[in-house]
Amino acid sequence: MRIATWNVNSIRTRVDRVVDWMVREDVDVLAMQEIKCKPEQFPAEAFEAAGYELAIHGLNQWNGVAIASRAPIADVETTFPGMPGFLKGHEGPELPKEARAMGATVNGVRLWSLYVPNGRSLGDPHYTYKLDWLAALTEYTRAETSARPDLPFTLMGDFNIAPFDVDNGDPTVIVGQTTHVSPAEREAFFALEQAGVTDVARARVPEGLFTYWDYKQLRFPRNEGMRIDFILGSAAFADAVTDASIHRNERKGNAPSDHVPVLVDLALGDDEADLPMIFG
Repeated sequence: MRIATWNVNSIRTRVDRVVDWMVREDVDVLAMQEIKCKPEQFPAEAFEAAGYELAIHGLNQWNGVAIASRAPIADVETTFPGMPGFLKGHEGPELPKEARAMGATVNGVRLWSLYVPNGRSLGDPHYTYKLDWLAALTEYTRAETSARPDLPFTLMGDFNIAPFDVDNGDPTVIVGQTTHVSPAEREAFFALEQAGVTDVARARVPEGLFTYWDYKQLRFPRNEGMRIDFILGSAAFADAVTDASIHRNERKGNAPSDHVPVLVDLALGDDEADLPMIFG
């Protein structure tokens, strides 16, 4: 089973690139972020023609998440317990929830497509919102991985955090002065891992390989990027991972997203049953 995540930065702009890549790389499930459209605006026909069904969650021209799968998509959720909302200039428990999360089950794997809040700046209310959002996600993850340890469970998406210095090659992003690399954000990322998931790609991809490059100031040609897109898996998920890759070349060419896909291969029970027998 081949699973990937990609912040597509407007699916209507990049539908051809995304579907072409999925078919070319034989992707079974893709978690997308920043689709930037409502479900009725999503270019579903191209995915369906390529053999994928869709689950889509978008409320306006901002944010938005989706899952495309060759296999049936079940048990779709668009919030996790305790997920906070946000409305600029307002506080309280009843703020509107943004389209930043989608959970679904595919072939026995419980997966989430996540677009973690950006944070904007260290003193911005959106930064507090980001930390609260991650704290709620951590509590949910701890509960899920504890209650169902045998279930392959994964959090995939744009986490808007570079947890280690090697994950940041952008000279304008400075620890202690900017978001994505602040101590509190990194601590929140590590707390999430301690709740029962691990970065299943890190040991399988080259150190310093990034997943995001700003469009400004020739960041991509200079390789001044950041690794902020991750696939975090439970022990049951991590044990099934056989390979992982970051597809840097998808940042090249005509009208690319500023992010690139992260992909993992899983050898699940059914996958192994389908393998041909080899006789000695």
